[in-house]
Order: sequence, then C-alpha cells, then structure tokens
Amino acid sequence: MRSLPLSLLALSFGLAACGAPSSVATSPAPSTAVSAPPRRSEPLVASPARQLPAVTLAEAPKNWQLLDESTDNVPGISSERAMKELLAGKQPKRTVLVAIIDNGIDTAHVDLKANLWTDPNTRLHGWNFIGGKDGKDVNFDTFEVTRQYARCHGGKAAAGGAPVLTDTALCAQIDADYNKQRTELESNVGTYRQINDVYSKIVPLLQKAAHVSTADSLTADRVRAVVPASPMETQARQIYLELASEGATPAVIADGLTTLEGQLKYSLNPDYNPRTIVGDNYADPNQRDYGNSDVMGPDAKHGSHVAGIIGAVRGNGIGIDGIAPAVKFMMIRTVPNGDERDKDVANAIRYAADHGAQIISMSFGKPYSPYKAAVDDAVKYADAKGILMVHAAGNDGADLANGKNFPTATYAAGGHPTNWIEVGASSWKGGDSLAATFSNYGQQQVDVFAPGVDILSTIPGNQYERDSGTSMAAPVVSGLAALLMDFYPTLSAADIKKIIMSSVTNASTQMVIKPGSKTERVPFGTLSITGGIVNAYNAVKMAQQLSNEKPRP
Repeated sequence: MRSLPLSLLALSFGLAACGAPSSVATSPAPSTAVSAPPRRSEPLVASPARQLPAVTLAEAPKNWQLLDESTDNVPGISSERAMKELLAGKQPKRTVLVAIIDNGIDTAHVDLKANLWTDPNTRLHGWNFIGGKDGKDVNFDTFEVTRQYARCHGGKAAAGGAPVLTDTALCAQIDADYNKQRTELESNVGTYRQINDVYSKIVPLLQKAAHVSTADSLTADRVRAVVPASPMETQARQIYLELASEGATPAVIADGLTTLEGQLKYSLNPDYNPRTIVGDNYADPNQRDYGNSDVMGPDAKHGSHVAGIIGAVRGNGIGIDGIAPAVKFMMIRTVPNGDERDKDVANAIRYAADHGAQIISMSFGKPYSPYKAAVDDAVKYADAKGILMVHAAGNDGADLANGKNFPTATYAAGGHPTNWIEVGASSWKGGDSLAATFSNYGQQQVDVFAPGVDILSTIPGNQYERDSGTSMAAPVVSGLAALLMDFYPTLSAADIKKIIMSSVTNASTQMVIKPGSKTERVPFGTLSITGGIVNAYNAVKMAQQLSNEKPRP
C-alpha cells in the first residue's frame, strides 16, 4: 500500500512517537516466499567512501533532492549540477515514457498536465484497474493481511472468493499479524487525533499573532516571524515549528487522520468487500478485461506527488521542477486506500509493458502476496521487454532479510529480474541521520538509497506539499533513470541500472542511526547493496562514457 507521508514523529511535548501508518509488516509471508541468494550479480565501480556531514539548516530546502552535497551542502542527487555543468546546451534525444502504478494523478495540475501521456489510439492517459465499467471507483479497500485473515476465518467478503486457508501454523501467523496491525493502527489514530487537537488550539492563536485570516495562510515562515506577546504564544509558536520541522503540518495531519480512520473502519474489516465495484471475477488472476479509464480517482494525492518528483514541468516558473526534462506519465490506477491486489498489480505491469513504457515506478508494498505467481509472470514479461522497474522498499524501519514487502525482486520459483531497482529512503539531515528513520533496508535486498524525507511535490488542486517515505525515494530514482534515458537513448535498461548503482555517492563507512532504532548506529553500507545515495552528476558522466563506447544499432 502507499504509506502516509508522516513517517516517524517525535514530539517533545509529551506525545509518543508514531510509526508510519502502513500495512507493510516484517512477518513471514505465505508459502510464496522463498529464501533468495544475494542479488549482487555484477561488480560495481567502487568510488572512495565519503562522510556526509550533518546539515545545520532548520528545514529542508525546497528542492533539496536535486542539490549537490559538495556545492550546496545538502546530500541530494546532484541533478541540477549535472544539468548545469554536464548537459548545458544539450537537448534530450527522446521523451521517456514512465508508467506510474499508484492511486491516481491530477490530470489538470498546472505542473503535470503538459507531461501526461496520451494513448494515440484511445486518447486515454492510462487505465484504472480498481474501477468499474459504470465509472465508479474503489477508494478504501482491505489490507492484504485482512483478506488472508478472512480466508482463515470464513470472512467471505474480504476473501473475495479465494479458497479457505487450512494451514494452522500459517493462520496463526496471519492472526498475529492482523492483531498487530490493528493495535498499531489504533495507536496511530490516537496519536494523530492528539496532534490534530493540539493544532485546533494553537492555530487560531497563531493566526491572530501572524495577522492571517485563514488557517491555510499560516506557514512555518510566518509563524517563525511571529514575535510572541505572551507565554501562550511562545509555547504555540514552539510547538508549531517543532511539528512543521517533522513534516507534520495541519493539512498533513488532517489528511492523515482521515486516511487512518478510514483504514480502521474498512481496511481491517474482514466482511468489507469493495471489489463488487470493479465487477471482475476476482478469483481469476488471469482476467484482464476490467476497469475503466478514470486515472484520477477519488484520491490522487499520492500519485500526483510521485509524478511531480519524476517530471514536474521544468523551467515554467511554477511550483517545482521535476528531475527528468523530457518525460511523459502513464498513470495506471491500482493502489487504493488499503492494500493493492496482486491481480491488479500484475495487470498494471502488463499494461505498461504493452503500451511502450520504458520505466515502471512502483511506490507501494504489502507483506503477503497470495497470487505472487501472477505478479512474477508480469515482471518477467516486462523484464524481457527491457523495461526498468523501480520499487519502494517500504516504511517499517525493517530489515528485508527478515521480512517481505511485495512485490519483490525474487521470483517464487527462484531467480531475479534483471531490470529491477529496490530503493530505500535517505534524509536531507545527513550525518548520523542520513538514513530515514522509517526506511526498510537490507544489505542484499535494497539496491540504493535516494532522498525520501520532506520532499516537496505536486498534489491535486495545483497545490504542493512535503511528504516523506520510500514512496518519494523510488520516483527520485525513476526520475534519474528517465534523465539518463532522455540524453543517452542507446543505453538499455540494464545499462541504466548498472550506471545508477555504480555511480552512487559512497557513504558505506558512515555510521548512521539504524532505521527503526532510536540510538543504534551501523555503517550505512550495511543497509543496501551499494552503500550509497544515487548521484546524477556521477551517473551522467558514466552514461556519457558508456554511450560513447557502445555501438549504435
């Protein structure tokens, strides 16, 4: 599933820290999971390890993911430096098509609409596999663990016609995961309600002090400029700025609370089944002729944010600049508020492959995959077509060597896709906070890290918002891949993957706080295969060299 933007919020005024509200767990998966050999299959070009010092700024720069550590003192991916120093005066040689498998996209957003892909035959911008032929759409759906729980306990609605599970040990594990999910979600709802209540008290006070008429007009800069006239204003100012520094704006908290409460009501309900809206034969994983053309859906916030990171229109003086200068988005709506379903994921990957995508960006995940074989077949199909697949590692602060975040780069029958990159999230704060506290990791399961904390990007209604998650880190890598493909069209997906992994900013020896821990420090190199942060400047230089060496077809 897509995670809420707030990942881990430590509040100094007494609220407990809250983990990312997500259904991604670290428990063992059903029998579809297999122990996998290491995925390191080719030598990496080793660069000297560097130390990325702590950043002294009070908050992340607007476009920090594009910045360069050596020139801007922020550990971004150096894409702006690459554009200015290495690609200045050069024009992209093609426009790259990126398929975004997500919850929808705002087709009218001023920073996105020019880059929407349109199918020349149907005039559609993509497809919606969680909608019905009558135009209705799924919003909330169950978690996958809820669907498996229903299979164990006869909850036919959520199970959707899937066969009953009779494996006692497996059902015991599913029960434990289901109960853990409910406990965590109830705790997160309580924390968000507390924060929301705090905001209801301090925002009116700060509005008056900052001389703004609406709560929406209250920004961190305006609150920072307030000169408190009373102890209450002093405390309100301090709390607001502390929350804002963690990405917990009033809008983020309100939206997050709405999503969490909906998940508590629907996503953990074994008798809830929105699949009747879709109208497919859910028990048939090979069925493909269902859905509708509504690529926006009822909640396009997450997909719009992902799209903006990859390729919001550059140089238009509006909002933000995406990473790739010549890109088109194909939106494939597959991810509800809840967990995506394997059947839809498989069909989304096939749709992207059949309609010419060069990159598939996937910012979702779940701990169970009952129809993994169908997803594996789709991944093999895309891999054989030379499509680069980029997937977010998940937001549980967990070691993926001990858990799963499906889809994975390991086939149930053994083996791995060639053109797959698994992405963890890094923070702008550098130093021992270089790894995002929420990011999943794995020395043989995660390929690279990329910026994923406080990323400003597009959201519906021509608006912009900072969000955090590996959901943001994956499109950073997708954007970098598209940038390379823009200028070096002779390079294959396998070439692009090798370049991205070989050109990282090597921080392997840097001691960082281990994700999911408050104090434990580990070498950054133990968290991924490369031990580094993706680096566009290095990647462009390497792509230029490889392109010169590679004969044109």
